[in-house]
Amino acid sequence: MSADHKTTQLDVPLSETARTVTLVSWKTAGVLLAVTVLYALLLVAVPRSGDTRFLLSQRSDFFQIPVIVLPSAALAWVSGAVMLAVTAFAIVRTARGSRTPLWPVALFALAGLIGFLAWAGAGSPRDLSIVGLVGGAVLWSVPFVYGALGGVIGERAGVVNIAIEAQLLGAAFTAAIVSSITNSPVAGLVAAVLAGALVALVLGLFAITYHVNQVIVGVVLNVLVVGLTSFLYSQVLVPGAEQLNSTTRFSAIPIPLLSDIPVLGPVLFRQPLLIYLMFLAVPAVWYALNRTRWGLRLRAVGEHPKAADTVGINVVRTRYNAVLVAGAVAGLGGAFYTTVNLSQFGENMTGGAGYIALAAVIFGKWDPVRSAFAGLLFGFASNLQNVLSVVGSPVPSQFMLMVPYVVTLLAVAGLVGRSRPPAASGEPYIKG
Repeated sequence: MSADHKTTQLDVPLSETARTVTLVSWKTAGVLLAVTVLYALLLVAVPRSGDTRFLLSQRSDFFQIPVIVLPSAALAWVSGAVMLAVTAFAIVRTARGSRTPLWPVALFALAGLIGFLAWAGAGSPRDLSIVGLVGGAVLWSVPFVYGALGGVIGERAGVVNIAIEAQLLGAAFTAAIVSSITNSPVAGLVAAVLAGALVALVLGLFAITYHVNQVIVGVVLNVLVVGLTSFLYSQVLVPGAEQLNSTTRFSAIPIPLLSDIPVLGPVLFRQPLLIYLMFLAVPAVWYALNRTRWGLRLRAVGEHPKAADTVGINVVRTRYNAVLVAGAVAGLGGAFYTTVNLSQFGENMTGGAGYIALAAVIFGKWDPVRSAFAGLLFGFASNLQNVLSVVGSPVPSQFMLMVPYVVTLLAVAGLVGRSRPPAASGEPYIKG
């Protein structure tokens, strides 16, 4: 009877584990199926007719790519057929016990995007500019990419940087004031970096020194900075708007020859300074984390702080260094709002970008390059509403405002695959 009782105790957790593994393995196929059904319902419920005009490139000194006119209904249904085929492929792979590769998921996303754009632009006399769509995506991805890089640096050292939102908002506020006073966007950029590092210092003080729960500290900082900037905005910036809230923005700097390349030229080589810095920041952070002694120590502290301490690495100092660098990098993303996007600060103007950046960290599996691409994906979703409003899409604006957050949920919940955070992420280190 004792043996039977023991067997029963072992059988329950094993069956629960098997059931959990089965549910997780069907996650990607389930998400693809749900999106395909919603896409088909959209085509059936709101049928569209006419042609869609795709403009691939603006006028160039070398040559002009003509406008491509395609039948919207046919293209939308062909895209739906591709999505259905990919979904069936994912279901078959999952049923056989194999994982779905990345390339069919990417094909599914591309087909869905093309079909949706064809449906939205049906019958519109205006061109659907691909350059504007992709170029705007690069521009709007700036706070997500910088925020994600800051999140990666912090978490690889073992500190969960929930306060990315506070760092972005505090940096935007500081950059607005300093840039307005000095009439220099560079000065505003430097001030934004310092503001992001200051918020990170407060996070480190409570999370690293006093061992307060890192998630709670991050959430409190986000609420605190929102309240503080809103109060100062109404009491200081509104009365003195001309002197304190009228920033000088970075202008676009076209790179000779490269900026004239069709499609890619305007997207990559006709951007403000902050975007060029972003192009450099992604490989720089990757190199620092994976090819330097600083990065090796940082990763060791994030995976096994006790072992790192045993070989002589100062865990507390390393985590403080990582948190401060992470805050400074996130501060660059905050400067985007008031030195690139707008000429003034507005209440809660980041609009939850820090939380989307945190989702990009998870989606990118705590890798700086993958997280940057995830930030670019979310930037694309944010810019999509602007492009569709230009072509007169029938999609309600309220629905389009949901797009970045829906993409975030789908990416993190269904398409991220298996990922493991650093082993000591969120765990305080108490020496003893």
